[in-house]
Order: sequence, then structure tokens, then C-alpha cells
Amino acid sequence: MMELKGALIGCGFFAINQMHAWRDVRGAHIVAICDRDPERLKLVGDQFGIERRYADAAAMFADGGFDFVDIATTVASHRALVEMAASHKIPAICQKPFAKTLSDAKVMVAACAQAGVPLMVHENFRWQTPIQVVKNVLQSGAIGEPFWGRFSFRSGFDVFSGQPYLAEGERFIIEDLGIHTLDIARFILGDVASLTARTRRVNPNIKGEDVATILLDHENGATSIVDVSYASKLSKEPFPETLIELDGTKGTIRLSQGYRLEVNGADGVTVSDASPQLLSWASRPWHNIQESVLAIQQHWTDRLADGGETSTSGADNLKTLALVEAAYESAASGCSVDVEAMLR
Repeated sequence: MMELKGALIGCGFFAINQMHAWRDVRGAHIVAICDRDPERLKLVGDQFGIERRYADAAAMFADGGFDFVDIATTVASHRALVEMAASHKIPAICQKPFAKTLSDAKVMVAACAQAGVPLMVHENFRWQTPIQVVKNVLQSGAIGEPFWGRFSFRSGFDVFSGQPYLAEGERFIIEDLGIHTLDIARFILGDVASLTARTRRVNPNIKGEDVATILLDHENGATSIVDVSYASKLSKEPFPETLIELDGTKGTIRLSQGYRLEVNGADGVTVSDASPQLLSWASRPWHNIQESVLAIQQHWTDRLADGGETSTSGADNLKTLALVEAAYESAASGCSVDVEAMLR
């Protein structure tokens, strides 16, 4: 079978991981890159041997010669680029956060649907090995029906040194990190009917919130807590691990620091290592996220080949983005928010 040809738009901080992963993906490779910054364009082009380089996305689409586009830019450009891909009938992957507003996201999903092309959001956290392991254990029935969960990402890691723009936005941790944790909660316990959120800014040198605690009422009756922080100074830094606690009718699951997985079920207690693989191009502690980039890009390639829908399609991600918007609304109002109403 012929390999799919892809184009990457955006050669910034995280796109390097995506380019490394595309080298390892079976069935696809990148043939063109685009960035308005000539230095970044040259750096990535030279590093990965990409000859086709563009400063303008419209010119790249006009030249064509690729089967899909990977949009790795910041959120302000996402709608225009996704609509551009749809107008050329090119399947698109879009980096998170998917859109600046839920209404923009709905327009983007509709544009790709009307064009008849797949749209996937690069929501890679659910593709991390430990998260997939927890999901598989839950689906096995080992702890029965889950009724409570906690999804926690608390850290003091300096994320601003590599991505200084994160300190400038009026929104920070829910939009940048909480979106992942909320998606994991959806992935593990199902869709959410309503939520209540509280936020706080601890770091005086940033504009947005760096702590958030969110109570989720899932449609299936389960309750969960999503808590995220970049203001937690711990003796052993857990970055970038998501810790999970699940209580079910027949037992419990605990994913704790160091990727330790403990399952207490009807057959007793089992403890195992859910560590991610350290890929040849990856580095600790980022290797968990880096491995998930390869996993989601392989998933995209496989679904393009077989015509199936991706697990984080644009339509599915509307439900995660609605949680983000509901969390900010709840934090501002102090009230619970009906998530289902936001999607109507």
C-alpha cells in the first residue's frame, strides 16, 4: 500500500514531537511544512529533511500533493486553517485547544462534515499508555461499575520557559492542561451532564489561573473530581503524570506516581507497572506525552486507511471543549453549569 503524504503547519515547540512521531508512524510521512517564522521553518526542515517549505498556508494548499494536514499552530489560527483544509477537501488534524470558542468549533466541525473529510483533534493524553491501561482494566469488569473517580495533575514544573505565551493569556490551566484532564475523565467515566468549578491564580507573574478544581456529574450517575495545578511544590515532582483514582461496586483502581497501578478487585490485589515506552527520540520526563503523540498519529493514519472515525474526532471533541467553557462559566458565576445545554 502507498504511504499517505502529510503536511505540517506550525513548526513550534510541540511540533518537534509530532515530526519525530511521523517518522515512526507506519503508513504515513510528512512531505511539506509551513511556518511564518523563517528560522523555525529552516530548523525543522533541515532537521527532518523536508524540502517543501512554505511561509504561507494558502500557497501550500494551492500546490497540493499531500493527503492530510497536521495543524500544530496556536488556537487563534485554527478556525481559518481548518476551514482552508475543508475547502480543499483535505483531512485535518488540529492541535488543542481546538478553537477559541465553542461556536467556532461547531463551525469547524460542520465545515469538514460538509466537505466530507475527517477532522481529528490532537487530544493525545487519553492515548498515554497508563491511561489506556486504566481504561482496559475498567472495561474488563475488574472493579464492577465505577461510581466515583479523581483525575489529578498537580505540579510545580516550569512550563513557561518552553512556552512563554502561556503566561500571557487571560485563561491558562483549564484551557491548556485541564482540557486534557477533562478529556481523560470523559474517556474513562463517560460524558458529563453538569459541572461546578473553582479556580485561583497563585503565581503573580501570570495573567490566567494556575489552579482549578472541577466537580463533574457524569450522565451515567458517576461523580468525579478533576484537579489541576501548576502551583504545587512537591518533594518529588510528578510532571507530567496524570494520577487516577476509581471506586467501583466491586473494587478500586489507583494509578499513582511512578506509573504504579494497583487494582483491588474480587480476585484480590494486583500491582503492576504501567510505565510508557521510552522512544529513541524521547526524553524523560516528557516520554509519556511523546509516546502518546506517536500513538494518536498512528491511530489517525490507521483510520484514514480504513475509513473509520477517530476516537478524538472534531465532533467528539466538542464535548470536551464544552467542559472547558462550562468550567470557566462556573468559576465566574459560582454556580453549577448544565453542560448538555451548551451543546444544543
